[in-house]
Amino acid sequence: MALAAHFRLLAAFSVAFPALAQPVPAGTELAIRLKTKVSTQTSRSGDPVEAVVIANPLAGATVRGVVETVTASTQPDERSQLLLKFTEIQIDAVKLPVSARVSGVDNAREKVADDGAIQGILASETITGHLDEGLDQLGEKYPTLGGVLGAVKNAVLKPASTDITYPPGVEMTLRLAAPLPGARVTGAPRAKPIAPRAMLAALVAREPFQTVAQRPPKPSDIVNVLLIGSEDAVRHAFADAGWALAASLTPRAKFETLLALAEDRGYNEAPVSVLTLEGQPPDLVFEKTTDTFARRHHLRLWRRPAAFLGRPVWAVAATHDINIRFSDAERTFIHRVDPEIDRERDKVAADLLFTGRVRGMELLDRPRVPRHAQNATGDSLETDGKIAALLLSE
Repeated sequence: MALAAHFRLLAAFSVAFPALAQPVPAGTELAIRLKTKVSTQTSRSGDPVEAVVIANPLAGATVRGVVETVTASTQPDERSQLLLKFTEIQIDAVKLPVSARVSGVDNAREKVADDGAIQGILASETITGHLDEGLDQLGEKYPTLGGVLGAVKNAVLKPASTDITYPPGVEMTLRLAAPLPGARVTGAPRAKPIAPRAMLAALVAREPFQTVAQRPPKPSDIVNVLLIGSEDAVRHAFADAGWALAASLTPRAKFETLLALAEDRGYNEAPVSVLTLEGQPPDLVFEKTTDTFARRHHLRLWRRPAAFLGRPVWAVAATHDINIRFSDAERTFIHRVDPEIDRERDKVAADLLFTGRVRGMELLDRPRVPRHAQNATGDSLETDGKIAALLLSE
């Protein structure tokens, strides 16, 4: 899998070549970013939906469709449902019919059925729902105590929303139900190689490649991206790619995190645990979420002492949180990460490339990086050892 991702990345970042008209087979998956808000609260059947393809194949193309069916939950045991149907794709000025359904929603709490219907959550599946059930049982036996505790709980926690609401910027995966014949595949924006490559490779070879958790001090995430550019260039690139700055790990942010977890909702600026690189905490932290704290793309950046062509260098450790669990050992909730960390490296590189703010890119070998490792909480990390180096536009 990592090797296949490597070849996909090389293809995406290679020097531009003439566009070729070629069929795109049924079953092909397209990563898209919504340009239209959809919601079981406000959307109606027949409402138009528009999105942009953000990765190969067909990156930059616009896809259009409609809300086919929408069902808002009215009963505790009824799930909200949202079914989108995409019927047109526009590549440059050419419009083609397409048949595509949603096969996944990135970092969402909802599930997607085989027919593409997005299925909402039930209130009983959330922590607040479990608390309500427990308080109801307590109230049957001790009405006064149950009432007091229920009032305290309601003053702190809101009922979990069971609606499905995706604003512009939410990312999805579409699966083609039928071939797309003769599409002019232009691919994602491409970056030139970074020169001098030998100097860049020497810089990479000198850089540390694994972070360390702060408490307890254990080896953790692997550095898998290197950015070259000013802090302003870094901030602008991630902002354009839809990433948000994480909040500092303050008591207030920790409390907001607890609320988001209990209410099963998103928290775009949720803080992350502290990892160090050569004893230093990260200078910047970015993340990308949808509507749950349990799943998010996130990365930590360290401004390095080194420079390349007179420009600042940033080491980046990027991972994808895919679930959350309670750790008995640490007595707190911790995220579990996707072990295939090369996928997150490729995601970060593709996101930044799509903004048009990347001037050059290289994928460099690092023989010293272990192919199999673990982070500080025991999750496996699998990698081909390569690092994506991106030269940003100022």
